[in-house]
Amino acid sequence: MAKRISVGIDLGGTKIMAVVFDQDFNVLGSDRLPTEGHKGSKDGLKRILGAVDSALESSGNDRDEVVACGIGCPGVVDFNNGVLREAVNLGWEDVEIGRYLSKKIKAEVVVLNDVDAGTYGEYHLGAAQGAHSVFGVFPGTGVGGGFVYDGKILRGKTASCMEFGRYRMLGSTLEGDPDEPISLESLCGRLGIASSCVLEALRGNASSIMESAGTDIKKIKSGVIKKSIDAGEDSILQIMKKSIHYLGIGVTSVVELLAPEVVVLGGGLVEKMPELYLEGLREAVHKYGSKALAEGVDFRAAKNGDLAVAIGAASYAHARA
Repeated sequence: MAKRISVGIDLGGTKIMAVVFDQDFNVLGSDRLPTEGHKGSKDGLKRILGAVDSALESSGNDRDEVVACGIGCPGVVDFNNGVLREAVNLGWEDVEIGRYLSKKIKAEVVVLNDVDAGTYGEYHLGAAQGAHSVFGVFPGTGVGGGFVYDGKILRGKTASCMEFGRYRMLGSTLEGDPDEPISLESLCGRLGIASSCVLEALRGNASSIMESAGTDIKKIKSGVIKKSIDAGEDSILQIMKKSIHYLGIGVTSVVELLAPEVVVLGGGLVEKMPELYLEGLREAVHKYGSKALAEGVDFRAAKNGDLAVAIGAASYAHARA
């Protein structure tokens, strides 16, 4: 009997991860490469395929045994045609990822937004199993959102939606035009948080961060921020609480509009500080949301961890194979 192997790919701003799964979604092999998006999409496509081939080799399988391949991408995706329409963090536009992979891998290929994939994975195989509707919120380098309703990913006619990081809030910012509302991503993504942490380190209020990363924003990752909070550096804790509060305001609007049964929180920041996020979001939604809708939401931390996007993309593709 032919093996029913599926491949899930997480195309991130900094890394490409390919994972090979068996039919029960146990991991058989994987590989990870730096994305190096600045080299362009043509080079990126080759790197994606290279990660897939290395993952297959580590699993003891080859392309001919793959029945389904899904890839989660950071940006707006054309579901029907398998096109990554725009990925701001990569600088890529209109990349025909689906067509490219279909030529190389003779299997069912689907192209998804990365947080759509992660949310679907939590709905199907993670923290939100059994729920009717799930809103996935994944703060990472930016802020991603995805929504699964009765087993279907919420989407537009020709493109993915739930670009939650682009949700606009009133406030002041040095980015954009003087009258431009600030994006949620600027307040709640890791880069925005890291920028504020650098200021506190320079002011002498975060010696842990200065020792670990200095003023290099790229080095101020989730673990560095958590270490600072554990060291009792209150200014960093307050930055995180403010960021989570703003995220909660954004989540409240989605709760008011779509009344999800479950809100799943994932991504690197949440993995390091789950209780801080769960508590902060729950508090904001109950403070600003309609009582009946707020009380109907169950807040949960994602279970699939680093595999969230890959396992979600693979399972979505596998269901269509």
